[in-house]
Amino acid sequence: MAHHGGGLLAQLRRPPGGRDGRIMLLAQFLDRAGTGVWAASSVLYFTFVTRLDAQQVGLLLGAAAVAGIAGSPLAGQLAERFPVRGLLIGCHLLRLGTMDLLLLCDGFVPLLAVMALTCLAERAAKTLEMLFATRATGGRRSTYQALTRSAANAGYALGAGVAAIGLAVGTENAYRALVLGNALSFAVTAALVRRTREPRGGGRVAARAGVPVRAEHRPAPGPWRDRGYLRFVLLDIPMSLDDSVLNVGLPLWLVNHTSAPHAFVPAFLVINTVLVVVLQLRVSARAEGPHRAAAAVTLYGAAMAAGCVVVAVGTGGGTWAAAAALLIAAMLVTAAELMRSVSSWELAVSLAPERARASYLGVAGMAQSVQKSAGPLLLTGVVMAAGPAGWLTLGAAVAGLSVVQRRACERRLAALAASAEPAADRPAGTGVGVAPETAALRSAGMTDGVTDGMPDGVTDGPRR
Repeated sequence: MAHHGGGLLAQLRRPPGGRDGRIMLLAQFLDRAGTGVWAASSVLYFTFVTRLDAQQVGLLLGAAAVAGIAGSPLAGQLAERFPVRGLLIGCHLLRLGTMDLLLLCDGFVPLLAVMALTCLAERAAKTLEMLFATRATGGRRSTYQALTRSAANAGYALGAGVAAIGLAVGTENAYRALVLGNALSFAVTAALVRRTREPRGGGRVAARAGVPVRAEHRPAPGPWRDRGYLRFVLLDIPMSLDDSVLNVGLPLWLVNHTSAPHAFVPAFLVINTVLVVVLQLRVSARAEGPHRAAAAVTLYGAAMAAGCVVVAVGTGGGTWAAAAALLIAAMLVTAAELMRSVSSWELAVSLAPERARASYLGVAGMAQSVQKSAGPLLLTGVVMAAGPAGWLTLGAAVAGLSVVQRRACERRLAALAASAEPAADRPAGTGVGVAPETAALRSAGMTDGVTDGMPDGVTDGPRR
């Protein structure tokens, strides 16, 4: 295990990736600060400045989120062909432009086009940040992910605080100033990313000694034909439901199904932000590496199930009992989030063939995008409509799927480990003309017919 000496501040001063890692952490802090400003003010901006009604606002944000799903795989494909750093700068500049255009748009259709493009660029940027960090930090990516989470949450909290000032003023110009503040964060973030160096280790192909480099020109494996990886991505969607439960489920349940004071709703975000900033680094240190990340998936399921049980059985009493139960549920859901932030990224990287990692990570990034679109509908239309039984069913389903996800990940990790063995040590019958990695995955039932075009004897580089 990598050394994790020092606390959060010490790690922020000397993060994985050195100078570039430090610059990227600052860039992500400022990016999320701008995002926090926008998240806290967007609904009111659309309501009081562009004069949309509630149904139009909901449709606008939902449709834009759906458009954003395409951002992750698009970024992954482009990162196979172009420098990640330049693409990331381009995404931030595109977001700068769309925020400026937002101030000039007045009708629903132009606003929808602008917001769809904004969400597309946002999801693409997050995938590129993940890929940049994966290449720049190597084996210490779990530590870097923990620092990213802490910095992002602190930035988000700062942005929400800035937005509160503008919302207190409440004028149209104050709302427009908040939009400009978000745009400014993208301009500064792009300037910071420009100061970094393109990370090495694009993950194309590492040939064995004696094997010609021309194998690099063979087609890389494709994530869309790798059913084992697609199964991981599909199961990663319910493994991300903590986001919707915290931001949609708990607040709406408090308002509509309990007599708890509405002032407790902001406490959910406060609890989440504080616990993530304080605990993320420690949790990541204990769950470093693919096998521990796979184990964290079942812990995620357990924490989510516990939180759902608390909501179902603990909010039927009096006012303060319901409030206490919801605060405990918020802590349990945050514990699940801490596990998810460790497992999702680490497994997305570790389960992908190294030489096609960019395109694979692009597909993996779709899981959270889909969850952000479908999760709120699942909670409002199904879970809460069914009452306490809906929460119990959700908890049981997530816990069960977490076990399925862990077992599938362990099987694929074992197949990847087998593919790293020297050819002489591998049993006969892995297939002539088939890449060892593909043969091993196929024998484990994890590719369902995928071929990657690699000649026999060529493998990916050593696994981290």
